[in-house]
Amino acid sequence: MTGKVYLVGAGPGNAKLITVKGWECIQKADVVVYDRLASPRLLRIMKPGAEKIYVGKKTNRHTMKQEDINQLLVDLALAGKKVVRLKGGDPTIFGRVGEEAELLKQNNVPFEIVPGVTSAISVPAYAGIPVTHRDYASSISIITGHESPEKMNRAIHWDKVTNATGTLVFMMGVANIGYISKQLMDHGRPKDTPVALIRWGTWAEQDTLIGTLEDIEAKVIENKFLPPGVIVVGDVVKQRERLKWVESMPLFGKRILVTRARTQAIDLVDRIEELGGEAYELPVIETVPPASAETRDQIKNTLASMPEYDWVFFTSVNGVEYFFKHLEELGLDIRALSKARIVAIGPTTREVLRSKGIVAEEVQGSYQQEGLMDTFGDELLPGQKVLLPCGNLARSWLPDRLREKGLEVTVSHIYETVIPDEWDDDVIQLLEKGKIYAVTFTSSSTVTHLLALLKKMGNDNPVELLNKVHIVCIGSVTAQEAEKAGLSVSIISDKATMDSLTDALCELK
Repeated sequence: MTGKVYLVGAGPGNAKLITVKGWECIQKADVVVYDRLASPRLLRIMKPGAEKIYVGKKTNRHTMKQEDINQLLVDLALAGKKVVRLKGGDPTIFGRVGEEAELLKQNNVPFEIVPGVTSAISVPAYAGIPVTHRDYASSISIITGHESPEKMNRAIHWDKVTNATGTLVFMMGVANIGYISKQLMDHGRPKDTPVALIRWGTWAEQDTLIGTLEDIEAKVIENKFLPPGVIVVGDVVKQRERLKWVESMPLFGKRILVTRARTQAIDLVDRIEELGGEAYELPVIETVPPASAETRDQIKNTLASMPEYDWVFFTSVNGVEYFFKHLEELGLDIRALSKARIVAIGPTTREVLRSKGIVAEEVQGSYQQEGLMDTFGDELLPGQKVLLPCGNLARSWLPDRLREKGLEVTVSHIYETVIPDEWDDDVIQLLEKGKIYAVTFTSSSTVTHLLALLKKMGNDNPVELLNKVHIVCIGSVTAQEAEKAGLSVSIISDKATMDSLTDALCELK
């Protein structure tokens, strides 16, 4: 059975600038064929078991020839695969989608073209430059700048293009900026015409260089301004000083490594991006059901005794989710806890319990285990029975303190925390090149697991590598674990919440 190919525009770089349909295509794909201009975050929404094939191109170095990419798409589809060809920007604007679609058509392979947000418009917008403006330009031309001057001279009618529209946008033309500027001036554009070069638009590396046709080449050389970039020529560039918006955001230009489990990272990722940063997800922990039959039997026996407990303390969202999963699997009813006082550590844990129909009591203060003792210490009496549903790596501090007060404590390891089987090899290179601004740790296990994962990925001294960036920890307990491992903690959030963590990120200098 023949599969299908979706020729998808990924947008300019920021993962959220892909279309809804493009996002959905990636989620259902069996194979994603992608290049370097696609956000790594888009690859993390692929379904389990889906295949990734990199065919990216860099200056003077192609991983795969275009003809081979075309044939690859055909072969994958004829093997019955649902294929996404993921391209930066819009696939129909200098994306060679016509060549790929033509070969698919010749081989009777079904395909769809899924438009994307083109870099020609979105990248200038992120630099504060609208490509049209009723006072400056009512028309726009999008021109390739990537070919050699000889090819461009044959392909572009400079006498017509130069003054055809108010705004000229050259794609991928940074290396040819001198030639482009000269052609435009030779064919009638004033030498003081404003020019903007925006490299890596919508990414953490976004950088903008402003000049005129006369001096822009010298500025590119002086500033060592390298591709990839979009060139905007015209009076609309004058709008930048008034309209530049993304640079004023507190986390602009900062790529933040998020180490939370993928299922829990979304809140932190959203907060980072709302503040202008770029979140780079590297889940270093994964939660799974207990592996051993002995542990599963212990959980069964513990939950069968729920009517006996006076207190149930939920210390994390995972504890809540797995607790209810076990109840469902065992056919048990939460009403068996009618005698118990149910306590949540942290507002997020409390909200998840509320979504299950449980209005839990809340710990005051730092939202950590220490806060629980401060909040309920006088009410915790000898002989009372306490249930602590938690993971296998949970701290022993709380059960130890409760036992010291004479309470009977049952610690039930209802889930296990493990290192994920998949990881992103690019993260070491990003850390080595200084392209990660900060690493966030939200628990002690994220600290130990990231260090272990970096070693597993081939770095012999992960502590030295991480000490090149800011280390940001959620709460003092996580910070203590980081410092014990040899990491230099830059800042600790005031509370164990995502809002407090992002506030801490914004305070970094």
